[in-house]
Amino acid sequence: MSFTAFILDVVTDSIYPARIAIEDGIFKQVTPVTINEETSVDVPGIMLPGFIDSHIHIESCMITPAQFAKIAVRHGTTSVVCDPHEIANVLGIDGIEAMIENAKKVPFNFYFAAPSCVPATPFETSGATLDSSAIEYLLKKDEVVALAEMMNFPGVISGDEEVLRKLELARKYEKPIDGHAPLLSGKDLDKYLEQGISTDHECTNVVEAIEKKIKGMRIMVRDGSSAKNMEGLFNMDEGKKMVENSERFSLIYRDVFEKKLFSPVFDFIVSDDKHPDELVKGHLNLSIKKAISLGIDPFKAISMVTINPAYHYALDAGIIVEGARADFIVVDSLHDLNVLKTYVGGECVFDGKNVLFDAPEMKSHNSINASKKTAADFDMHYDGDECEVNVIECFDGNLLTRKATAKLSVEDGIVQSDTSQDVLKIAVVERYGGNTVANAFIKGFGLKKGAMASSVAHDSHNIIVVGCDSEAMARAVNRVIDDGGGISVVCDDFTDSLPLPIAGLMSNEDAFDVAGKWGELYEKTVDWGCTLKFPFMTMAFMALLVLPSIKISDKGLFDGDSFEFMNVIIN
Repeated sequence: MSFTAFILDVVTDSIYPARIAIEDGIFKQVTPVTINEETSVDVPGIMLPGFIDSHIHIESCMITPAQFAKIAVRHGTTSVVCDPHEIANVLGIDGIEAMIENAKKVPFNFYFAAPSCVPATPFETSGATLDSSAIEYLLKKDEVVALAEMMNFPGVISGDEEVLRKLELARKYEKPIDGHAPLLSGKDLDKYLEQGISTDHECTNVVEAIEKKIKGMRIMVRDGSSAKNMEGLFNMDEGKKMVENSERFSLIYRDVFEKKLFSPVFDFIVSDDKHPDELVKGHLNLSIKKAISLGIDPFKAISMVTINPAYHYALDAGIIVEGARADFIVVDSLHDLNVLKTYVGGECVFDGKNVLFDAPEMKSHNSINASKKTAADFDMHYDGDECEVNVIECFDGNLLTRKATAKLSVEDGIVQSDTSQDVLKIAVVERYGGNTVANAFIKGFGLKKGAMASSVAHDSHNIIVVGCDSEAMARAVNRVIDDGGGISVVCDDFTDSLPLPIAGLMSNEDAFDVAGKWGELYEKTVDWGCTLKFPFMTMAFMALLVLPSIKISDKGLFDGDSFEFMNVIIN
């Protein structure tokens, strides 16, 4: 195949016409030409390298790798570096290998990172444990290009032997180490970086990002569903204010702004977690457009999803040069970024209207081992008429939480939720056979009635439930158990759900079908008063103990700052 097209050169940050020849899925010729009467352009639009999402959890899209590929190519994505630690927490290495096998069956570039923290902490119950020997087994695989995000930053800093062994193995096999270090700074950050950890996707403000960049990290700008950090990180005016008020970093940070070095602070744009309803609308193409609208140079934004991740992870992708794999897309313009065609290995996989391959099913089995629950399982008891409780306060579009308190009434010895204060009940039900239930309270959902439950609860994926009353919570949890995993909503005599039979995390259904049912469930929560745009994903992250400041596991309410359990009822 040979043709003439305008190409975007991510090395020189320029667009020019070139003669392209492709053989056996490889660029055999990329020669600049002059357009004249004898030479015309064969391809309308601009030819770009296929987009690379360098940090994503496919399971959070609630569809299989094959189904993910079918929707991603519509948006110009041809490669991902995915961290399968969601399914690893449920099914261990068997789950990871099932993901790899399903991914091989479609024309799409799936690269994997070996999950470094399964379970994420010792303060929760998971379905599997990946020790250093398991990590070494995974790092030897050709499909595995990195050690996935090291969430156990306290373990790194304190010198935990098993944690350090995993990091040592990544260095031995010359695989980059991804980081996860929210708000880590100063000497603790220095200790963390001494182990060769090279990226971070948890930055939420400019000061945090610049310190990590100056100390050698590559900064991932997260534009996912639950966490949208791009607006905050690319806000130059707000960044300047933070720098001007920073005594610790004022001189070097001001220099970054005064010399207009702001843009090079950021290296990659990533999704991390993407809802199915958002994925069907767009992927990195929309993130690039957002970055450009926030003042980032278009060439810089495109480099963040092409050559930058390709170079860092040593991927045969991300660039249009002779000898490289012919993964590319054609867009109408850099302004609109409408994808006209997508090619993987020189073969057209999306023709502008249709995806030209099928998605084979991934085998599933029921991974929910929990008994049915009653309302009494979600009651908290207190001897008195009123008590003060610790409360998780959550925020839309942010994975971080805040510690709050509330005074709640007690009726017949049972502590009551209070919708007037927006203080609801939250619980985690252990799903792996232990059948324990941990109860607490949460603020920020806005629900006035009903309950919602899910077997998607990062990272151990026990069943998590938020509700106004214990009866509705029990019904919601029992629907998830009946479905063998999934998301449910319950109110009065109404019950509906999205079954996720693959590890309680994914469906073999088409992305549009999953997104449609997701949307129906979301609309019900809105009808019942929920004020969150992303209630199910927000709920799922309330069990992620490695993010500050207060979360919950199947073992109890957890202080993410001191890394220890805390009482729900104060005193």
